[in-house]
Amino acid sequence: MIGSIENDFLKISVKNSGAELISIKNKKNNYEYIWQGNPKFWARRAPILFPIVGKLKDNSYQAEGKSFQMLQHGFARDMHFELAEKKSSSLTYSLKYSPETLKNYPYKFELLIKYDLSKNKLKISYEVKNLDSKKIYFSIGGHPAFNCPIVSNEKFNDYFLEFDVKEHAERYVLKDGLLTDNKEPILKDEKILPLTQELFAKDALVFKNLKSDHVTLKSRRSKVKIHFNFKGFPYIGIWSKPGPFVCIEPWYGHADNENATGELKDKEGILSIEKGKVFDCHYSIEID
Repeated sequence: MIGSIENDFLKISVKNSGAELISIKNKKNNYEYIWQGNPKFWARRAPILFPIVGKLKDNSYQAEGKSFQMLQHGFARDMHFELAEKKSSSLTYSLKYSPETLKNYPYKFELLIKYDLSKNKLKISYEVKNLDSKKIYFSIGGHPAFNCPIVSNEKFNDYFLEFDVKEHAERYVLKDGLLTDNKEPILKDEKILPLTQELFAKDALVFKNLKSDHVTLKSRRSKVKIHFNFKGFPYIGIWSKPGPFVCIEPWYGHADNENATGELKDKEGILSIEKGKVFDCHYSIEID
């Protein structure tokens, strides 16, 4: 089932499976900004990452004195969400704990995903409610993939990312999906990150605590732009398969370190909320 909202500028579509954003279409020029999920490269479009971000060591973890199995990025992206509320400018989806989720994740929760459209900007909000009688632990993040190129006669290498302030940033190198202690310089007191397929030969670029609040996907050959605001998110991933798309991923949490103990509450970047409390965050996508 697919839900849609639109205004004079944009039309967006979301499916109940994974509450996944599957389209942002510009009504002025009919450009599609969301990657359409070609399985030749990568079949997903913009999955929700919950209750973990990235891969776990041995695809397992310990919590509440027990061991559990969980695949990369968690289970929310593959579960059916209920459409909790639809308004003229917003869609809100809900996923609650169930006997199925409790088999692999020992916490009672409700996850709300809200898509809020205002003029040429889409705000995506996450809300995690603790419905348990104890503290719960989790990570959460977005994984939106954007067409790159957006304009059909352009190429991937025509595009670049521009951060809002100059960055001196290193990528945290991944090995078999796990973070290592190795770092490589990527940005040296500069704003511009040119996009090439070779950039992703070692998997995603993982950044911690950038100074920037937003980054813009731009073309050297046309005026198309996507402004991506990730204020408050401590980790950002940039990824391509490689293929004709690029993912900009705001995270609270990241993959296990290769030396991780496996204890969920000790995982770097893990979030926790007390009984009856709520965690919320949001990011936004603005189409120029």
